[in-house]
Amino acid sequence: MIPVPVRRPLGIWLRERGSGLVALALVIGAGAGLGAIAFRWLITQATLLFSGHTDYAATPGAAHPWLPGLGVWFLVLAPAVAGLIYGPLVQCFASEARGHGVPEVMYSVAERGGRIKPQVSLVKALASALCIGSGGSVGREGPIVQIGAALGSTFGRLTKLTEHRLRILVACGAAGGIAATFNAPLAGPFFAMELILQSFTVESFGAVVLASVTASVVGRAVMGNEAFLSLPAFQLHNPSQFLLFALLGVLIGASGVLFNKVLYAVEDLCDRVWRGPEWLRPAVGGLLLGLLLLVLPQMYGVGYPVFGNAISGSYTIAFLVLLLFGKMLATSLTIGIGGSGGVFAPSLFIGAMGGTAFGMVAHELLPGMAGSPGTYGLIGMGAAFAGATRAPITGVIVLFELTGQYSIILPLMLAVVVATLVSRTISSDTVYTAKLRRRGIDLDARNRRGKLPDRMVGTVMEELPDRIPAATAPREASELLARSGHAVLPVVDDAGQYRGCVTARAVAEVLGDGERLEETVGELAELPPTVTTTMKLVDALDVLVQAEGTGLPVLDADESGLVGWISHQTLLGSMCTAARTR
Repeated sequence: MIPVPVRRPLGIWLRERGSGLVALALVIGAGAGLGAIAFRWLITQATLLFSGHTDYAATPGAAHPWLPGLGVWFLVLAPAVAGLIYGPLVQCFASEARGHGVPEVMYSVAERGGRIKPQVSLVKALASALCIGSGGSVGREGPIVQIGAALGSTFGRLTKLTEHRLRILVACGAAGGIAATFNAPLAGPFFAMELILQSFTVESFGAVVLASVTASVVGRAVMGNEAFLSLPAFQLHNPSQFLLFALLGVLIGASGVLFNKVLYAVEDLCDRVWRGPEWLRPAVGGLLLGLLLLVLPQMYGVGYPVFGNAISGSYTIAFLVLLLFGKMLATSLTIGIGGSGGVFAPSLFIGAMGGTAFGMVAHELLPGMAGSPGTYGLIGMGAAFAGATRAPITGVIVLFELTGQYSIILPLMLAVVVATLVSRTISSDTVYTAKLRRRGIDLDARNRRGKLPDRMVGTVMEELPDRIPAATAPREASELLARSGHAVLPVVDDAGQYRGCVTARAVAEVLGDGERLEETVGELAELPPTVTTTMKLVDALDVLVQAEGTGLPVLDADESGLVGWISHQTLLGSMCTAARTR
């Protein structure tokens, strides 16, 4: 008999076959490219409406051509008027659109299976365009990541994909958005893999690359093949410059961490001061932002023209430093008052100002060694991004794409790695994870947890094994340890009070040393890290991994007495139980 081919329904093909994932990645990439085009058009139109210029940062201090009577005072009103529009829009339809967007996408991928409300795309695009166009000192990468991610999530849910593939589609949307809006097809996939998925697999990497390439092709077909920022050629004059690049990485990496601290300190201050309805907060706060723009109009919008002026040497050292701290404050205030926009471009801005200032100082002190100050501005952009986000691969790739010069790779890699190490040393959070940790969400701990249920130790702990009195001799203790089946046992004094734990290894060492046979278990006992009944299982796992032996005693909530025992086997059993009940 001739076998009859089996027809697979479209939904099954998309959910189960690799070719189905490829098709979805191409669709999401095209959609993200079109979304990036529409978003950039919205920003341009909003900027033209509120400032009278297509990019006000190119002509800071100019009056609005439609309102010449106001002079530069229109800067005070523009953010407030825009806030009156996008504040209620965000509050009523998609509160996730507030802020810089990337943390929300990271959380949806890690904890919600990639599920994002479909209306987020439209609300985020409108709110961010109004915010940036009216002077909000934020970037457009956060919004386009969230817009693309919401698009990917919507397509995935319509086709009823599994959570694994739904997460990949969310990453495809984020990668496509970055690639199209910045004309950076390499940076898009690495941004998605390093920050959104936080893992590299052949299947996911192939999908995000396809989405990124498709989005770039669509974007270039409409917006051209020009990089979003034109930068001067890079030249390395002296190998000894690498020492200066390493020092630059230290300083700019620290400035990236400072940016994180200032951002959330200002947000906390705004939260404490504001007592009105949330929908009105962007409008009232917009007045403060407008006053800052009145003093420093270079902070208007993303500020790409200011990048070029700084790196080309148009500003003094003092003014570069003023711009650096002004950007930290302006971006923090924009986010703190409830604005919508990204922190990718502001971190590049901070790096460009700080790096160029460093280069100018180095050129004055070491004219024969330092080379062009603009070179340090270029390197500083990647270092600041790495210090703020701790995404070194993306930091290297995006600057390589901006310059198109291979000669930048070695000094850039050095500065970016140094900045990342400095950031990791002085701060436990990035600009993205800090927002989630402030909500009680620790993605690093959740990644370590894997399938470990989100429960307390007290709900899964075992009964206590035999306790050894502190006065017990080593030989007797060895017998008790052997019978217990544990490599470690708790030690108590004559009154029954907990005094620590003794390990089989410590007892064996004493028995092997004839001069120490008079020691007691109490002298061998050590206090291990504390585990309490109210500790999360993921935290108990961290303690168990660091401790010696296979288990640890559990203390009650106020750490006043022993109540149970926790071991690796206990945690493994809780994982199996959780898997069976899903």
